[in-house]
Amino acid sequence: MPSSRREFLGQSRCALMVVAACALSSESVFGLPVFLVDGRGARAERRYPFPVADSVNIDRDEDVIIVRSAGHVYAFNLSCPHEHAAVKWVEKDHRFQCTKHDSRYQPDGEHISGRATRNMDRFPVRRDGAQLVVNLDKMIQSDKDPSGWSAATIAASAPAPTEKA
Repeated sequence: MPSSRREFLGQSRCALMVVAACALSSESVFGLPVFLVDGRGARAERRYPFPVADSVNIDRDEDVIIVRSAGHVYAFNLSCPHEHAAVKWVEKDHRFQCTKHDSRYQPDGEHISGRATRNMDRFPVRRDGAQLVVNLDKMIQSDKDPSGWSAATIAASAPAPTEKA
């Protein structure tokens, strides 16, 4: 039992910090694992295994980043929209960063800081059973098509579509 107001406030502050630390997801504490993947199929219908857990999946051959984070799945162009240098995942900071001018992006591709003037470019995505289908023929820029950019995501918790008999 605290004997003074100062002790009570100190213990309360510690308790709040413990509660806040417990409330953090493992994703924000440990970062997202990074995997190299290869898609299959034609460029207009590139297929990848649907990510079953939060992760960053990179297809270097097709310049695609697939991210599952915070309940959503996205597909991004691997290059920064500023001058098209590659972006990399910075695990300790839980974000993407341009390798040339250090523009920074959240896991959902939203621009945080740096020389870039827009969010990372997204590709349209859809789910087909256990597959994520990415249309690489259409790149969506957030400044030119904000609603299309916002819609280029899939809820990770949504059940996979089933085939009709």
